[in-house]
Amino acid sequence: MAVDVIYLDFAKAFDTVPHRRLMIKLRNIGLEHNICNWIENWLKDRVQRVVVNGTFSNWASVVSGVPQGSVLGPLLFNLFINDLEGGIDSTVSIFADDTKLCKTISSMQDAAALQSDLTKLENWAANWKMRFSVDKCKVMHFGRNNINANYLLNGSVLGVSLMEKDLGVFVDHKLSNSRQCHSVATTANKVLSCIKKGIDSRDENIFLPLYRSLVRPHLEYAVQFWAPVLKKDINELERVQRRATKLVKGMVKGMEDLSYEVRLSRLGLFSLEKRRLRGDMITLYKYIRWDYRQLGGVLFSHKNNPRTRGHPYRLEELSFHLKQRRWFFTVRAVRLGNALPSDVVMADSVNAFKRGLDEFLTSRISRAIVILISTVSTSGCIYIVYVCECIDW
Repeated sequence: MAVDVIYLDFAKAFDTVPHRRLMIKLRNIGLEHNICNWIENWLKDRVQRVVVNGTFSNWASVVSGVPQGSVLGPLLFNLFINDLEGGIDSTVSIFADDTKLCKTISSMQDAAALQSDLTKLENWAANWKMRFSVDKCKVMHFGRNNINANYLLNGSVLGVSLMEKDLGVFVDHKLSNSRQCHSVATTANKVLSCIKKGIDSRDENIFLPLYRSLVRPHLEYAVQFWAPVLKKDINELERVQRRATKLVKGMVKGMEDLSYEVRLSRLGLFSLEKRRLRGDMITLYKYIRWDYRQLGGVLFSHKNNPRTRGHPYRLEELSFHLKQRRWFFTVRAVRLGNALPSDVVMADSVNAFKRGLDEFLTSRISRAIVILISTVSTSGCIYIVYVCECIDW
């Protein structure tokens, strides 16, 4: 299956929202009269000028833009672009000023339909005095049999991108996670070096909170989307934590280092690999039982056989030929999710589920559960077998 994704970028998005048109939209969506007046008073009568080498320009009225750094700024921008996807048949994804337009492409007719939707967005921007930065707008073609169609925006052909940074995550046209793994490992190592140079103490009670709050989040941000597949990527991430544990006082004896597993046990840490597994289960629970249930109904299919042993939220385990697809969160998390006992899955809150999950993963029964995560291939994939051990989980 081939998919085209068009990454759109508004030129100076927050600074170009016309105040008059914004107020029209706020009134049209039914905001109370007094609230609209308050927002209008907050925006109007703003002036600005430029200073160059001590010389001042004349004051100019500010007639567009929502104040950045304010609480209302992002909210007003979202309300302004709320009707952006009206009349669009393709899938539109909007997060603040990051907009993506995507569609499955199986023929030139599909490409023409995507071009038609792109033209509608172009017309919307013109009608509401917004502007796309064409040089920054790109198209990414996914799929081996993609026809690689060209798309026009404001009369210019969009450039083709092989990789884009999407909400902080590098997305590769081949769905490889290696660039993302290398990027976050590099960033985490830099932060770890800053802590090492800036903090004299290596005491566990000082160093570990800094590691947990400043370093580890870089290694786990949105990791359900980009979890590493290749052995080299898994090891590159784990090396950051290996290095961090060696910096804690008491973790090195003479010329001989304590093993990584012993350091983790003494510091009360889990390996990043095990944290990703646990995170998968918590996220899956939210999709099938908690916050994301509506979206979970789209991503997962429940088993309908009432005679099937196990909890009532068991999911269909689908098979795919492409190794990239087999590694998607929606595929890899299902097998272990189906193996969880009913009393864990039926927990009435996320915290209760976490407690039950930890008890299950550290129990004697769970030691016998072996989950095959990947397959051997010449591309560098390995067999990763999760055997839940109570000694260091």
